[in-house]
Amino acid sequence: MTGEILKQEIITELKQYLPTERILEQEPMSRHTTFRVGGPARLFLEIATQEELKSTIQLLNDAGETYYLLGNGSNLLVSDSGYRGVIIQMDRNMEEIRLDGEEIHACAGALLSSVAVAARNASLTGFEFAGGIPGTIGGAAVMNAGAYGGELKDVLKEVTVMTREGEILTIPADKLEMGYRTSIIKTAGYLVLEAVISLKKGDEEKIRAVMKELSERRTEKQPLDYPSAGSTFKRPEGYFAGKLISDAGLKGKTIGGAQVSEKHAGFIVNIGGASTKDILDLIAFCQKTVQEQFGVTLETEVKIVGER
Repeated sequence: MTGEILKQEIITELKQYLPTERILEQEPMSRHTTFRVGGPARLFLEIATQEELKSTIQLLNDAGETYYLLGNGSNLLVSDSGYRGVIIQMDRNMEEIRLDGEEIHACAGALLSSVAVAARNASLTGFEFAGGIPGTIGGAAVMNAGAYGGELKDVLKEVTVMTREGEILTIPADKLEMGYRTSIIKTAGYLVLEAVISLKKGDEEKIRAVMKELSERRTEKQPLDYPSAGSTFKRPEGYFAGKLISDAGLKGKTIGGAQVSEKHAGFIVNIGGASTKDILDLIAFCQKTVQEQFGVTLETEVKIVGER
């Protein structure tokens, strides 16, 4: 059976439970990543419920189709040739946030900034660090997102996930093996459905002040005026990626429309018209230069999908 026939059979099945407007073919991924680059996804699905997700995963597994679960697209690079499998997007649909005493239940698609605001409005402290991270709670749980001395593992109580076989599990935080930008969710390929955040009562004005200060620090130091995926590289042990790149004389280094930010060398930005190849070439150039000058290996924090 050819790929095209298989694709049409999958679409026919999907239409049994998904509205046609949520099944997109050859959807440009540049519309769905914060880098604003990326070729088309063969199929792009917008999922609104756990039931839809389970049915979709089962269908794709049975058909032997590859798929990628997309959050806010804030830590992602899609190749210029696109993604031949199926992109499943949850962020605009599964985004409910519910308060229960000092706990916040957030669905996978809830933005971290929205969770931080909900915590602040309820006078709950402990989540201020995440207010400026451009991503969803689902993505944050996968990679143990962090900023300004805080990490998700510090406040996470439990996560509800779906396995690749469609089984739903609730895993307590101490079983998630959360480390620097990793977790068992990532290594096992689980799909996050919901996270429960455990916070403490605080003073709303103090929480508001901390969030304002962190926001100002972020605006002052990070290149928020250009499309990017946030920090491009993981922090090498004992070093800071941005400082190594800056010390290597690479601030402002440009390949095509991709540039090492002149404001913060830890960020590669799209200064206009960049391709994914431009960004990948610049990443490789930074890695090679830093390795040669300092003997330090830079690993990407951004995830890269699709054919190169």
